[in-house]
Amino acid sequence: MKIVIINGSHRKNGATAIILNEMYEKLKRHSNVEVRMVHASDLSLQYCVGCGTCYKTGQCIFRDDIEKLSLCISEADGIILGSPTYAGNVSGQMKVIIDRGHFVMEQLLYGKYAISVSTYENYGGGDTAKIINKLLSYSGAKICSSLVVRNQFNKNPMDDVRIIQKVDKKVNTFYRDIVERHRYRIQGLIHSIVFKMGIQPFVKKKGVEYEGVIKNWKNHNIVD
Repeated sequence: MKIVIINGSHRKNGATAIILNEMYEKLKRHSNVEVRMVHASDLSLQYCVGCGTCYKTGQCIFRDDIEKLSLCISEADGIILGSPTYAGNVSGQMKVIIDRGHFVMEQLLYGKYAISVSTYENYGGGDTAKIINKLLSYSGAKICSSLVVRNQFNKNPMDDVRIIQKVDKKVNTFYRDIVERHRYRIQGLIHSIVFKMGIQPFVKKKGVEYEGVIKNWKNHNIVD
């Protein structure tokens, strides 16, 4: 079982990173789990320029770390995405990953299990969670749970026993769902409608401009 955890915060010792590290340590205790922690601050990433090359060829025009990250995600059984809240939204680093990654159109997360984690101090943590969860859902993931944590700046969230308990519960559910291949029928139905009535017709209408997308679908057995 392969798990990828992405810390969308620039800080490796902030609240988001601390929670994700706790999840990392808990998952690592299972002998059948290979878990990788990815810090957005360690990645070399350009901003998306909207050229559309990835849709046509299946590869981004920039030769930086995004394709390595996308390959790592594509090989995983589960993914945990975490971000602090900046102005009611995900961090800038996480937004670049979302923009550059092959998520929605290419269905990078199709069939993968997922947890979203958002932290905030004042407001907007729920908005950040909604943004991440919408990305996960539209990209074909099965959302096991979502963790929204309000935390004072520079305070360790794991000092709160309630947060420890929530993290334990969500990680245990995440692990069990992957092992048992939990189906999440309602989520699957919603994604099927979004994909078949929205994404797929749009891509087919684009023709050769999106042939890289269709190739990725076929490679991952999303379409015949």
